[in-house]
Amino acid sequence: MAQLLLGSVWLVPCYALIGGLLAAFWSPAISRKTGPRPSGYLNALMTFVAFIHSSFALSAIWQQPAQHLSFTWLEAAGLNLTLNLEVSATSVGAMVLVTGINLLSQIYAIGYMEMDWGWARFYSLLGLFEAGMCGLALCESLFFSYVILEILTLGTYLLVGLWFSQPLVVTGARDAFLTKRVGDLVLLMAVVALYPLAGTWNFSELAQWAQTAQLDPKVATLLGLALIAGPMGKCAQFPLHLWLDEAMEGPVPSTILRNSVVVTTGAWVLVKLEPVLALSPWVLKTTVFIGAVTAVGASLIAIAQIDIKRILSYSVSAYMGLVFIAVGTQQPHTALMLVLGFALAMALLVMVTGGLIWNNITQDVTQYGGLGSRRPISAIAFIVGSWGLIGLPPLGEFWGLSQLLEHLWQTQPLLAGVVCLVNGLTAFSLTRLFGLLFAGKPTQMTERSPEVHWPMMLPTLIAVGFTLHLPLLLSQWQLIAGTETLTLTSGILIASSVVGVLFSSAFYLNRYLPVYFPKPLQDLLAYDFYTAQIYRISVVFVVAIVSRILFWIDRYIVDGFVNLVGIVTVFGGQSLKYNVSGQSQFYAFTIVLSVALFLGMLALGLS
Repeated sequence: MAQLLLGSVWLVPCYALIGGLLAAFWSPAISRKTGPRPSGYLNALMTFVAFIHSSFALSAIWQQPAQHLSFTWLEAAGLNLTLNLEVSATSVGAMVLVTGINLLSQIYAIGYMEMDWGWARFYSLLGLFEAGMCGLALCESLFFSYVILEILTLGTYLLVGLWFSQPLVVTGARDAFLTKRVGDLVLLMAVVALYPLAGTWNFSELAQWAQTAQLDPKVATLLGLALIAGPMGKCAQFPLHLWLDEAMEGPVPSTILRNSVVVTTGAWVLVKLEPVLALSPWVLKTTVFIGAVTAVGASLIAIAQIDIKRILSYSVSAYMGLVFIAVGTQQPHTALMLVLGFALAMALLVMVTGGLIWNNITQDVTQYGGLGSRRPISAIAFIVGSWGLIGLPPLGEFWGLSQLLEHLWQTQPLLAGVVCLVNGLTAFSLTRLFGLLFAGKPTQMTERSPEVHWPMMLPTLIAVGFTLHLPLLLSQWQLIAGTETLTLTSGILIASSVVGVLFSSAFYLNRYLPVYFPKPLQDLLAYDFYTAQIYRISVVFVVAIVSRILFWIDRYIVDGFVNLVGIVTVFGGQSLKYNVSGQSQFYAFTIVLSVALFLGMLALGLS
């Protein structure tokens, strides 16, 4: 039975794909009698089957050696494109996480989008996302991983643009697509360049090749920098980070999936490429630098935002920055631990805030307040999600941050300080958000704000349970030790969390201190360090000038030459039309005249 589950585990991505394809039959253009709702139920059922299959497969593969499956896709002219799959505890566990969170998102969407006629399109796109991420978890080939990342980029564009009649939605979908395309294009160049050097795209073979590879330092550096460009875009890292904020225009159920596991697809590929990146110390330093800049910058920006979705989106970028730091310091297992704890906690936070937005219409946190007495279950769920995201024991993210901090404290103390700073700022930001939403007196927008109905509350409570029980699962899987191993660095991490919570509580919970930020500093953080404006006066300005120059060359030089040839041809043809009379003496005269002109030119040349 165990071998059957493992041998057919490749079916897990197919379940969601089948559900997404069948959902098309319930689109409004095909079926108006039943409405689109059966498509949602069908997709949720297929995702549930995928979750059950992957869960049983995880128990079968746990503490067992990895198995490999291979499917030949193309073999011609010396090029062999084979889809290699790795069935291991890590890859199957990733599928359990993806299918589980997607199942909660789909149940959540039943309540959130109950009156939306775009169900069939929405659920089919969720199925596409699930299939892509599960396929990426199993995929052992860099080439096919790139193909899957491209599919996920397209899925992001379509999901963000679901409500395409709204201008902001169209802009957000376009910017998300184009920003990711920048990183994907550079990654494609690296994928093509890597094959002649290594002779393979298989991740495990690349790791073996990297152990003995003798590359020129410049080649290794350029190759590594190109390889991290794709994950930078997927994980919303500086300077490709603005798309995640604009992608918040999409439906909240898709945001649950995108903010928790979709953004980690880049980190997954980055972890698998870590042996190749280690060929150049400069690449590792660049990875650490990008992660540190993004983590600190995004944490600071989140503090100054008043939009609920923007606060969470910048927290996502910050934690993905910590994952970049873990990979850059050659801690791939710690990076995966961070991803696991982050995904559950962030999915829970998005569910809670999505319920608030659904019931109170607005996303402006300054119009909220006093929801703790109106919605106690949501308040408790928000506390659990925030607790799970910062470095406070015993919840999941504490263990990943402790491992990261323990390693950095011995090797790079400055980076250890960055991790503590980001953790403290995140604690400050989430406590601030809790105070603005749930503390104080009810406002006009929150005076009547009951808890959401069961399709949205059920997945929220399930996510609370998984977040609370994650430490027990990690301990049972022997991924973490007991509390007796708490060290000085763990104490420092806890202290940074407590300081962040206490300072924010003084400002936003108990209101002991007046909230005041200098106007220039507040504007600097609120407008994302003016990144968008810098883009407009630099990259966009240069691209606009080059585009105008190319337009002028195309219009007046290329088109001008073609038009000149056309005009000369037409004029010559019209002139010759009047010289054709059909009389033989005229043709003879033309020949004699031409020969005379030729002889005259020849005589002039000889003289």
